[in-house]
Amino acid sequence: MSSLALTTAPQAARPLAESVVQSVDWLAVAPPVIAAVVGLAVLVTDLFVDDGKKALLGWTSVAGLALSLLALVPLLDGDRATFCLTGSPDVCSYTADRFTLVIQFMVLGGALLTALLSMTALKDGRRELPAGEYWFLLLSSAAGAALLPAARDLATLVVALEVASLPAFALVGIRLGDKRSSEAALKFFLSSVTATAVSLLGISFVYATTGTLYLTQIADRVQNVDGQLHTVTQTGVVLTLVGFAFKTAAVPFHFWVPDTYVGAPLPVAAYLSVVGKAVGFSGLVLVTVVALPSYADAWGPALAALAALTMTVGNVGALRQRSTRAYSAVRLLAWSSVGQAGYLLVPIAAAGYAENTDDAQRAVGSTVAYALMYAAVNLGAFAVAALVGRTSTLNRLSDYRGLYASSPLTALLLGFFLLCLAGLPPGIIGLFAKVTVFSVAVDAGLGWLAVVMAVNVVIALFYYLQWTALLFRAPEGAAQPHRVPAPLTLAIALTGVVGIALSGAPQLILRFADTALF
Repeated sequence: MSSLALTTAPQAARPLAESVVQSVDWLAVAPPVIAAVVGLAVLVTDLFVDDGKKALLGWTSVAGLALSLLALVPLLDGDRATFCLTGSPDVCSYTADRFTLVIQFMVLGGALLTALLSMTALKDGRRELPAGEYWFLLLSSAAGAALLPAARDLATLVVALEVASLPAFALVGIRLGDKRSSEAALKFFLSSVTATAVSLLGISFVYATTGTLYLTQIADRVQNVDGQLHTVTQTGVVLTLVGFAFKTAAVPFHFWVPDTYVGAPLPVAAYLSVVGKAVGFSGLVLVTVVALPSYADAWGPALAALAALTMTVGNVGALRQRSTRAYSAVRLLAWSSVGQAGYLLVPIAAAGYAENTDDAQRAVGSTVAYALMYAAVNLGAFAVAALVGRTSTLNRLSDYRGLYASSPLTALLLGFFLLCLAGLPPGIIGLFAKVTVFSVAVDAGLGWLAVVMAVNVVIALFYYLQWTALLFRAPEGAAQPHRVPAPLTLAIALTGVVGIALSGAPQLILRFADTALF
C-alpha cells in the first residue's frame, strides 16, 4: 500500500500544504490500470517481435481488455472509493459505484469489440498500420475512458478526458500517407482542443467561486454563491458542458463526426461512436447531476435544446445522404450516431427538471439503459460494415444490395441491428429503450421534447428501413461469398448474441431506469 499527500482547508483561508494521509484501493482502480499497463507492455514488446508475429500483439491486447472486464467482477459487492480526504470519506477523487461499473463495462466491452475488429483491419491489403503503436493508442484511450466515470473531482475528470482523447486523435490519422485520414485527424484535433480549452475556462470559473474541485463539495458550496459570483458560476457551468457536449457529438459540436468517421480506420470509427459517447455522457452526468444539481435551471433547458437540435440535425443529415453520389454506409452511420446522441441527451435534460435527487438519478438510469442498447447494436452494425469493407473499398450502401444471397446470417444480423436502432420489432430492446426515454421526458414535463423525438423516430425509420430492405433485394451481379476471419466472426457473433439476448430479456438493462445509480 502506498500513501498520498492531499490538501484541504476551509474556503476562506486555504494553506497550500495541510497533509492528509490515506491508502490506495488497488482493487477499485484495477480496470483502467490493467488496460494502461497492458498498453505499455504491448508497445515495448513490439520492439522485439518479428513482423510475422505481430498478430500476437493484437491477441495480447484482446486478453488485456478481457482481463480489465473481469476486474469489474470483485467490485460488484458494494461501492468502493479511494483517494479520499481524511475525515471526509465521502469526498473522494475516485469512486467505483454502480454508475462507474456500468459505464466501465460499456467502455471496456466496446474497446474489446473494437480490438477484435482491428485484428483484420491492421492488414487490409491496401495499407498496413503500425501494430505496436495502434494497440498502445487503443489501450491508452480505453484506460482514460474507463477512468472518467469513476472521477469525482474536476481535475481527474479533465485528465481522464484528455487521456481518452489524445490517443484517439492519433488513431484517426494513423494511416500514413492517407490524405483523407490526415484531414479527419486534424479536424478532430482542432475542434476537440478548442472545446477542451472552453471547458477548462468554465472549470476555472467554478473553482474560483467554490474553492474546491471535488464534485460533492462543489454541490454543497455552490448553493451559497450569490451576487456577481452567481453569474460567474452560471457562466462556468455552461462553458464546462461544452467539452463534454463535443464528445457526445451534440449540435453544434457535431461537425467533425462525418468526415472523421469516414477518414478513420473503420474500427476506430466504431470505437468513437460508442466509447467516445460513453466518455461524453458520463462526464455530462457527473458535472450536472452530481456537481451542479442546484444549477439545473441553467443546464436543464440548455441540454433539452441541445437534445432537440442534435436528434433533428443528425436524422435529417442521415436522410440527405441518399441524395449524394457516394452514399457511404459509414457516413450514414456517422449521421445516425449524431441522431442517437440526441435521444441519449433527453434523460439528462429531464434530470434538470426532476423534483428530487432520486428522480434525477432514475432519469440518468434511462440514459445508461439506452446507451447500453445503442453500444451493442451500433458496434454490431459497424462489424458488418467492416466485413463488407473487406471486398468493397468505398463501403457504399449499394454494396449491401443482395447481402442475404451471399451471407444470409450476416444480413439477418445487420437487419436486426438496424431495426433495433430504429426501435422496431424484432428489435425489442430498441423499442423499449426509446419508450423509456419518452416516458422520462413526459414525466419531467418536457412534452414538447417528446414530440420532437417522436417526429425524429419517424424520420429515422425511412433510412433504417431503406438500408434493411436493400439487404434482401436481388444482387446486381453474381453473389460473392464473404470470407469472414475468426476475430471478425467473433465480434459479429458477440454483438448478435447480446442484442438478441437483450431483446428477449430487456429487463437486464431497463432496470437501470428504475433505480438510483449513485
